[in-house]
Amino acid sequence: MPRPLWKGTISFGLVSVPVEMWSAIRDRNIRFREIHVEDGSPVRHVRYCAEEGKPVDPSEVGRAYELDDGRLVRITDEELEGLEPEKTQTIEIESFAPRAQVEPLRFDRPYNLIPGNQTVGTIRAYRLLVEAMAESDLLALGKFVMRGREYLAAIRVRENVLTLSTMHFPAEIRSTEDVPGPAKKADKEAVKDAVAVIEERSVEWDPGKYPNEHRERLMAVIRKKDKGRKIKAPAPVAEERPTGAPDLMAALKKTLAESRSKRRKPRDLARLSKEELYEMASERGLKGRSSMNKQQLLKALRANR
Repeated sequence: MPRPLWKGTISFGLVSVPVEMWSAIRDRNIRFREIHVEDGSPVRHVRYCAEEGKPVDPSEVGRAYELDDGRLVRITDEELEGLEPEKTQTIEIESFAPRAQVEPLRFDRPYNLIPGNQTVGTIRAYRLLVEAMAESDLLALGKFVMRGREYLAAIRVRENVLTLSTMHFPAEIRSTEDVPGPAKKADKEAVKDAVAVIEERSVEWDPGKYPNEHRERLMAVIRKKDKGRKIKAPAPVAEERPTGAPDLMAALKKTLAESRSKRRKPRDLARLSKEELYEMASERGLKGRSSMNKQQLLKALRANR
């Protein structure tokens, strides 16, 4: 079961709201263990001393910072502890800013902030902050300390719940000045056609239409292997290499014509196995999926598009 990662208080002015911080995302990446191919046994990594060429006990492993010239500067645990920020249990809101002014690339990891307890005072203060921020459509900006590290954070409202996103500090964002860009502006007619293509393909945002298809295929392979089935690797598809600069205007006009003549065909779910359909239903959080047969899964997924 997930647990709160941090407990504390949101503070702005004289108002304090006790909260718990829970991760708003879950890791769905598939990770593999390293094995010895000959017998299938797990492989373990052993730390070796580069000078003595022998294993090192974990209790003898320390830290060092490598300088540009290769020299190592040893740093002790005590020295690191002396640099840790003051431990507090407060997210001090320093200011509010319009959402549109904060670039998405500045956000790091998202978390849900829920009331720290169910007392009348806490719930009342939490609801007050939710409704005030939802009405103003602003981001609350502040700092807090978690696990010995200071974070810059932005708080906003999502689906009637306060959410916190840790943020990258300014020095962590690369400047665009070093990114090579086009020397000339695009042709006005080309821009007009490109905008038309974009508008033709614009839809209402629906996250359910973008499942992790690679994960679905990988899980299908794992299930088949677990049942003793053999997996036949698909034949490699030769990728066409461009022979020269394409006719941009012709490509834009052709794309626009194709977009207007037909919409993108939806994925053919009927070709998927029940296991693949169930995995997709899990990705989309469909209720009752565990008791559905293949046809019921198909119907539910199509309705959820």
